[in-house]
Amino acid sequence: MAFFQDRQQEFVMLMRYIFCLTLWCAGLLFPSPALRAARSGDGGAFKAVWSAVAPQAPKHEVRAVWLTTIGGIDWPHSYSQSRFSMERQQAELCRLLDLYHRAGINTVLMQTRIRATTIYDAPYEPWDGCLSGFPGRSPGYDALRFAIDECHKRGMELHAWVVTIPVGKWNGEGCRRLRQHLPGVVRRIGTDGYMNPEDPRTGDYLAQLCGDITRRYDIDGIHLDYIRYPETWNIRVGRDAGRVCITDIVSKIAREVKRQKPWVKMSCAPIGKHDDLARYRSHGWNAYTRVCQDAQGWLRQGFMDALFPMMYFRNEQFFPFAIDWAEHSAGRIVAPGLGIYFLDPREGNWRLDDIVRQMNELRHLGLGHTFFRGKFLTDDVQGIYRFVSRRFNLYPALVPPMTWESRDLPPAPTDLLVRRQGATLQLSWHYRETEAQRLMPPGVQRVAFNVYASTSSPVDIGDARNLIATRLPHAAMSLPAQAGGHLRFAITAIDRYGNESLALQSAPADSDTDHAPTLLRCDGYRLEVPAGARMADTGLLLIESLQGQTVASRSWRGSQISVTDIAPGIYVLRSINRKGVTHRLGYFIKKPLPRPLSGGRRQ
Repeated sequence: MAFFQDRQQEFVMLMRYIFCLTLWCAGLLFPSPALRAARSGDGGAFKAVWSAVAPQAPKHEVRAVWLTTIGGIDWPHSYSQSRFSMERQQAELCRLLDLYHRAGINTVLMQTRIRATTIYDAPYEPWDGCLSGFPGRSPGYDALRFAIDECHKRGMELHAWVVTIPVGKWNGEGCRRLRQHLPGVVRRIGTDGYMNPEDPRTGDYLAQLCGDITRRYDIDGIHLDYIRYPETWNIRVGRDAGRVCITDIVSKIAREVKRQKPWVKMSCAPIGKHDDLARYRSHGWNAYTRVCQDAQGWLRQGFMDALFPMMYFRNEQFFPFAIDWAEHSAGRIVAPGLGIYFLDPREGNWRLDDIVRQMNELRHLGLGHTFFRGKFLTDDVQGIYRFVSRRFNLYPALVPPMTWESRDLPPAPTDLLVRRQGATLQLSWHYRETEAQRLMPPGVQRVAFNVYASTSSPVDIGDARNLIATRLPHAAMSLPAQAGGHLRFAITAIDRYGNESLALQSAPADSDTDHAPTLLRCDGYRLEVPAGARMADTGLLLIESLQGQTVASRSWRGSQISVTDIAPGIYVLRSINRKGVTHRLGYFIKKPLPRPLSGGRRQ
């Protein structure tokens, strides 16, 4: 029986890979006008093709980005040496987080321990020089705490990215201090120092460091990087013993983190190919055999809640290995890292098509996606940011709940009040914390709220298209009155494990006709452009979701524009003039189109 099960599994994997390979070959043999349209910003042709082949956006999906601080290559691009320069550095980070949020990112992996140096006030290690320009000198504020607060304001998780084994140049500030603190733990390879994976003090020290971060900061996760043997290390103890050494470090860190706060996610970034597969070789670069990372085993053993495999490969070195990660996820989170830096001609020769097919397949497999690294996303290299924000992540997504840690649902909010105040619609509600939530450590966000909206009642909270706000830290929200006049709302509470309560449903807002908003006329096929826009100095219209994401752009003449390629929902219509200034023209509701008769004609 086991033999036939193995053969069946190989057959299913082969069929999946053939499907992926077909997509890849299609991109090589046939032109891709839709993707070229995405690069140029012309969404019409792209939308028509993409809507036909892309899987529907799920409600739960990790959408992450690595925010690299070493050398300031993603952030910061200026030093904090005065109050003015500190505020400039903080403002730059806020701009990046705003861009991430608009692209649907819900998880920021922020490099916190760099090379035995940090971006927070650590008791064990010195400040990294990326913040102040001087190793060991404070930038005048705690960058980790600031980033956590700003991420939580935007409904995003922040995971502290901890580089584990490498500790930098042998005579660098961090390595030198660590050698003084733990004599004999750091080994020298060339000009760099590495903590010895075979010395038990390595795991003890890293567990202490990660436990300190977890205790002092309201982080959502500890993300381990380089938790493996260096590829140049001579592993004399053998591969099996080497895996035991690395797993021992992981287990020490995981136990200490979970002892402090069991809702904090443990994750790591393993090599992108776990090991050789039955039909596809890793060509000597894999996690399990080459560098003694048993990442799939860590999921099974409960040491990891999530994996972010660094899958910076293409074609047959990507698709079958992505399937392997999916099939060995143990029901936990896997969000492979995508090498979008290869879109830059200075780094590689990848095309946007390569990344699009990878993202499409990951969603098909039920996996998340992670971008390496932040700068290449926000620089919109080859149109990657426009594709992600305007096409792939049209709607927000929640991070999957950690049901293996807790399945208890938080209580639902109560007493939803929807009222108009001038040009805004105010939503407010109440929430009564549980005893367990009241006992959580001070300074910890105990609960957050998700807001859904729809023209139908009750609001379907299982449909990601109805999500308009995620992980709000407070029990209130405001919307433009024009947008909310015809909407029903639903509010849910979400705990730190990601468990979501039952929904508190609302009736529509006060329907007093004197205050009812005027929506732009839309029959599902054509949208009436208001007369004010037709008289303005503009030739381009933008269609945005209520979350502020641009979903389409239209060059127009006359009094109407086509909206047949836009998904049902509530949208904002804006004009943009030659100087790039936008003006809101109004709101409209795109209703589902009637299904065609068997002959393909409209009803």
